[in-house]
Amino acid sequence: MTTHVRRALKYRFYPTDAQAAELSRTFGCVRKVYNMALAARTEAWTLRQERVNYNATSAMLTAWKKTEELAFLNEVSSVPLQQCLRHLQVAYTNFFAKRARYPRFKSKKEARASAEYTSSAFRFRDGQLTLAKMVEPLAIVWSRPLPEGAKPSTVTVSRDGAGRWFVSILCDDPSVKPLPATDTAIGIDAGLDSLLTLSNGEKITNPRHERKHRARLAKAQRALAKKTKGSNNRAKARLKVARIHARISGARRDRLHKLTTRLVRENQTIVIEDLTVRNMVKNHTLARTISDAAWSEFRSLLEYKAHWYGRQVIAVDRWFPSSKLCSACGTIASKMPLNVRIWTCGCGTTHDRDVNAARNILAEGLSVSVCGAGVRPQRRTPGGQSATKQKLSQREP
Repeated sequence: MTTHVRRALKYRFYPTDAQAAELSRTFGCVRKVYNMALAARTEAWTLRQERVNYNATSAMLTAWKKTEELAFLNEVSSVPLQQCLRHLQVAYTNFFAKRARYPRFKSKKEARASAEYTSSAFRFRDGQLTLAKMVEPLAIVWSRPLPEGAKPSTVTVSRDGAGRWFVSILCDDPSVKPLPATDTAIGIDAGLDSLLTLSNGEKITNPRHERKHRARLAKAQRALAKKTKGSNNRAKARLKVARIHARISGARRDRLHKLTTRLVRENQTIVIEDLTVRNMVKNHTLARTISDAAWSEFRSLLEYKAHWYGRQVIAVDRWFPSSKLCSACGTIASKMPLNVRIWTCGCGTTHDRDVNAARNILAEGLSVSVCGAGVRPQRRTPGGQSATKQKLSQREP
């Protein structure tokens, strides 16, 4: 039996006033139910050491709807309300498995609001999508076609901080299949001057999307800071700031999608560094530039596309000295400050710092995949001995 990749395709749509009002009510009800269920589960555990599961919160929702205070919950589709309880259950599961933090309450001022509809709460016919409690179909901009014969299983409607409406349609995509196997492998060194440096010597320029819009963003933020809180002018100014942020993130995401698709199509094995971006952004001098580079998002896109198309992504240890190691003779330099971009090894080989690092990352990744994790080729210190022999000689009396 052939299994197809399930993927979500995201489209922008333009709701009518009635649809926008209905969806806004749904977003508010989803947030209300989620927060009430989270409060109930937290209180039950804190006061009575009692665990409340999804079935219990679903029964609570039924009881809430019968009260006069929460009767408005009956005005919207029940499916998004049930789905938010399922999402809360997943959040607790991830917390107890130590994959995530404890679930947090949803804020009314949160930039992104969303509601999830399963197949019983929408109708998809002849390329038109109609949600429950609505008469007219959504005016979707079909920027790309759905897979042939697609039958959506889940539809998620969302509104971002810039006021844009999106619909994400989850369906099977039979067109996503493993690509023909090749013998090509590439090592990637992530950087700031060059976004990526490949082991074949190619350097991919860092577009620095945030820097391009920094002046406009600063001007809009200054205007926002001067507006009176709660006023209509402040809401308009906040929207201008959000639109600039949306433009920056959209351009960044588009660039990363094109890069990762190209790398996955051209290479069978891709070796990257296991960077801890969360710790790196603590450097306040480089935090803005590192965040703009979006290395974590790059890795995430690369990994799921490699899984789709039958490619392999290998992450080498973050402490691997890729910049200080000579890719020609294996000697490790004693020091390698960030301002040194070109250096010459004792063997006479002159290295571009980033290209040399990418080549070392590739060699390390291939050796780990063949020999197993923790097994590395012999390296040589500036004195000429291998690192292993030097350690043994230091132990001798």
